[in-house]
Amino acid sequence: MNIAGQAVQPILVMFPLGLFAMAAMFDIADLMGGPSILGALAYWNVIAGLFIGVMAILAGAVDVMFMRMPEQRRLGVLRGLLSMGVLVIFAVIAMLRVHTPERVVGGGLLMVELLALTMAGFGAWFIGRLAVGRAPAFARAATGNRTY
Repeated sequence: MNIAGQAVQPILVMFPLGLFAMAAMFDIADLMGGPSILGALAYWNVIAGLFIGVMAILAGAVDVMFMRMPEQRRLGVLRGLLSMGVLVIFAVIAMLRVHTPERVVGGGLLMVELLALTMAGFGAWFIGRLAVGRAPAFARAATGNRTY
């Protein structure tokens, strides 16, 4: 999906990645004794990242629908599944935060958040590699020669 000759999906991916990273930074600062508003700021960053992440996945789905080569289509589906996995983890984090006062997290939930952020960073790298037309070796091996 292009607007004015520019791909939309790679641009949209960067917004949730930045919002999720800021949420993790706010949570770390909150756990280190910062003001209590940092937990609420992190929560709202996660919510905003989820909404923009859904838009990025939809833009990616449109891209996959119009891919002609089966290998590209499989890589696009793999990219979408990775992105959806990250969004599901952050959605669970957001739901768990709703039940806490001032939307703060504990150490365990922060570790899950950092793991999801690492997955999101890997997904952004993966999407960047696909955008320049050079799929990583593990992705080429995963798509391989399939007959279905």
